[in-house]
Amino acid sequence: MFAARRKVRIETERLTLRQPAMTDFRDWTHLRRSSADFLVPWEPSWAADHLSRKGFTNRVYWAQRSISGGTALPLFLIRREDDRLLGAITLDNVRRGPSQSGTLGYWIGASHARQGYMREAILAVSHHAFDRLDISRIEAACLPSNVASRGLLEKCGFKYEGVAQSYLQIDGRWRTHVLYAALRHDRRGRSDAGL
Repeated sequence: MFAARRKVRIETERLTLRQPAMTDFRDWTHLRRSSADFLVPWEPSWAADHLSRKGFTNRVYWAQRSISGGTALPLFLIRREDDRLLGAITLDNVRRGPSQSGTLGYWIGASHARQGYMREAILAVSHHAFDRLDISRIEAACLPSNVASRGLLEKCGFKYEGVAQSYLQIDGRWRTHVLYAALRHDRRGRSDAGL
């Protein structure tokens, strides 16, 4: 379970992953706006107030409530060398009990893509989820045409599991997604023969 009112901070080689704060508003808005052409084809449609201070305030409060309630782990990627916001990663829809699972989502600013930052973040969040949060399964989905995201998930140890028809609305249309998962104790493709 997430600790109530405790700030979550995960350190990697180049990044600090931490929950969003109101002081991030300008950097977040600038990064999202400047990366819109890069992000919009892959994301659900942005609400009318997506880049507004009110929309961001709601996002920060949702993050705080989600962490306190143990239902999600929304984190910003901050590059340590210059304290710059690069993107975000969220372990969402955390389910307890027999499932012990969650869903991974992420985005990165266009100018920071393909530099290994998101791989670093996914590996760190996966390790934190498996080791500290007792999550057994992390699921992720992306559009079949998102070759970069598919390759990233596979490099991070996620395995292709299938297709979900009409999974999410992207650009106002229900879109089919490919499904991936990482397991804490992944034995897929292994055999106990000879043990």
